[in-house]
Amino acid sequence: MSDLNFDFVVIGGGSAGYAAARTAHSLGLRVAVVDGAEELGGLCILRGCMPSKTLIESADRYLTIRHAADFGLKAQAQGVDVKAIRDRKRRLIAEFAEYRQGQLEDGRFVLYRGHAAFVSAHEMAVTPRDGTESFHVTSHSFCVTTGSVAQVPPIPGLAETGYWTSDDILDAEELPQSFAVLGGGAIALEMAHYLEGIGRRVTLIQRSAQFLTGLNPECSQVIEKAYALRGITCHLGTQIHRVSESQGRKHLEYLHDGHERSVTVDQVLVAMGRKPATQGLNLEAAGVSVSHQKIVVQPTMQTTQSHIFAAGDVCSPLDVVHVAIQQGEIAARNAARLLKQEAASEAMDYRLLLFGVFSHPQVAAVGAGETELTAKGIPFVSASYPFADHGKSMVMGETAGFVQMLAQRETGEILGATCVGPHATELIHEVVIAMHHRTTVQDFMLIPHYHPTLSEIWTYPAEECAEQLS
Repeated sequence: MSDLNFDFVVIGGGSAGYAAARTAHSLGLRVAVVDGAEELGGLCILRGCMPSKTLIESADRYLTIRHAADFGLKAQAQGVDVKAIRDRKRRLIAEFAEYRQGQLEDGRFVLYRGHAAFVSAHEMAVTPRDGTESFHVTSHSFCVTTGSVAQVPPIPGLAETGYWTSDDILDAEELPQSFAVLGGGAIALEMAHYLEGIGRRVTLIQRSAQFLTGLNPECSQVIEKAYALRGITCHLGTQIHRVSESQGRKHLEYLHDGHERSVTVDQVLVAMGRKPATQGLNLEAAGVSVSHQKIVVQPTMQTTQSHIFAAGDVCSPLDVVHVAIQQGEIAARNAARLLKQEAASEAMDYRLLLFGVFSHPQVAAVGAGETELTAKGIPFVSASYPFADHGKSMVMGETAGFVQMLAQRETGEILGATCVGPHATELIHEVVIAMHHRTTVQDFMLIPHYHPTLSEIWTYPAEECAEQLS
């Protein structure tokens, strides 16, 4: 540790942090990465995107078996081996994590395995995980990419009776037979799908009046109806009073539709979102401001200290990996500009903000929604088309949901889209590409689509929007 002065220090080695470090190194900066997690890899690889989608894939396959008779097939669902599902997940995640660890340890950066805390705006203390003596590092610039942790609400009795988070679900060797899932966002809907998909009884309890708050309310209606058909009890617009325990089971009491209700389950899964992991960073000592738990950043990814950047869940308007990576890259490039005494000129563009939920049916959205466009006073037209009237989805037996497209009323440029239905997280990318090139609905409707395919469903709302503009 002869030279502990750097050009760029990244705190956190997940997706955003690695992207920032890799980019800074490619620009010739001397880079250090400080990561205090038990395992290297970051949230997406270890406890988020990849493990959850691995488990969900098993649930999807089991649902196919359960509905085999609908397609004239003789197959019987003979049960689920949760340990085998977990072990497959562990094998895959170990490969992903090993690859990321190799990237962090390949010599491009100095890697410190420890916890970081700011001492001042240009200095931080690092406390090694191995118990050795702490030390200080200084840097021209920093990037905070420490990710997020599960958010647990202060519900009376919850802490005393115990609960699970998605971390517990993702690495469980055995699963209880019944769950109350608290939440209505992506994590809650995905975990409810997984649990019911492999035969567990699920009650979804959501505080707000819809699932996926902020999206088109029709998305919530489709999910609620589809989940109810599967046997998932959905209670929205609730207020949980208390959680108690008796004979090893959890008892929840809550208000729903003006009526007192209760449910008794084997386990409570808290899936009410995540909050930034900023505890212990001592951001105040560096002059970095926080608002509503998130680090305050400019579009340049600069915090209230111009040489300290942030990226990923600690500051992002949407906690998703591809946005975190882009933020980390922009932060590094702007840090390099500052080192050359240039302005931090590159800014994040959220025009193509993309969101996906691997529920069943899936949900995906890109760009602006009706509420946002109305609030900004942007004139628009919109059109929807149901999967229930679409040939390929009817053949697949996947008819729940719809697609919606929004276009600028004066120019016809596509401004946003929503998809609820089969393979929505894949289908949305056709519109993302179109929006990237600022395609109009008039041009989009002329693009040939093979028949019968799921993707051709987009041509119907495009055509209807174009007709509204003519």
